Amino acid sequence: MVIKEKGEPQRQSKAEEDLILESQSDPEAFKPIYEKYFKRIFLFVLHRVEDKQLAADLTSQVFLKALLNLKRFKFRGLPFSAWLFRIALNECNDFFRKSKRYRIVTIEDNMIESLYDEMTTNTGEDDLRKRLPAILSKLSVEELQLIELRFFEQRPFKEVADIIGITETYAKVKVYRILQKMKKFFLGQS
Repeated sequence: MVIKEKGEPQRQSKAEEDLILESQSDPEAFKPIYEKYFKRIFLFVLHRVEDKQLAADLTSQVFLKALLNLKRFKFRGLPFSAWLFRIALNECNDFFRKSKRYRIVTIEDNMIESLYDEMTTNTGEDDLRKRLPAILSKLSVEELQLIELRFFEQRPFKEVADIIGITETYAKVKVYRILQKMKKFFLGQS
């Protein structure tokens, strides 16, 4: 069975729902789901750990946990991919917590522009470029994840909310508050 890859709707297709239901009783039916999401989950993890072998190991853990817990998955209007991304995010957080390694955030120049637009101040983007690592280091893990998902990975608020497990409105509120906090750090007010 082939599952449509691009332009995933808010809810799974009926074929994907059927495949997930079938996988809950027959693990062999999980293969098309694994093939559909493997690359996206691997890149998501790789972006966080920046080590291909480690990303491969963590990604295998994500799919193992997904398969082992698939019977508990329920269709509640959220995409199945959000459930997988949440498992991946938890695996990455567990890895950093257990290994006591620092989380590396990759910031591409074009991503700074959208963040700068949200934090518009009288100082220039070059100044933000220089000070951003220090500003990001002052954020909590949860705050950093929200900024990263929204601005560095350019995910829509709906997807950010699904991955984190909060409502879209609350995701917007939290991101707005984090941006205000970052702006204070940037302007030297905190």
